[in-house]
Amino acid sequence: MSKKKASAAAASDLRKHVGFWLRFVSNHVSHAFARRLLASGVTAAEWVVMREMFEDEETSPGALAERIGMTRGGVSKLVDRLVGKDLVTRQERNDDRRFQTIALTSAGRRLLPKLAALADENDEEFFRSLSVKERKTLIATMKKLVQAHGLQTLPTE
Repeated sequence: MSKKKASAAAASDLRKHVGFWLRFVSNHVSHAFARRLLASGVTAAEWVVMREMFEDEETSPGALAERIGMTRGGVSKLVDRLVGKDLVTRQERNDDRRFQTIALTSAGRRLLPKLAALADENDEEFFRSLSVKERKTLIATMKKLVQAHGLQTLPTE
């Protein structure tokens, strides 16, 4: 057997890997969602931050970073962009300028349900060929992998 044939035989086919198929579907789902978000002026990463802030009246960048598994610097950059879009407010505490609180603005609170509807539509479009039972099984399988590997960082891109 030639070296070329031997090395080709030792390299497994991409399509045999579960990770290949997960990434294949994930990329297409994510890109379609990003296209849906374009008109709103919000990125997928900004949507994740806003959605995580939605349940709270206010929070801190550090608490938000911990919840979504990002660095504080990464969250701060996203918050800066959202402040610039008037979707989030940031206030420094008078007694300690290092401590900040962030909150969705009224515009951010009004926009979030519309963005959530886009996420729901995107999921429905991509996963409608699966039965309800298949969807539940797929989600349960993904959650099992998340737990087994101790994954905590939320997907933002």
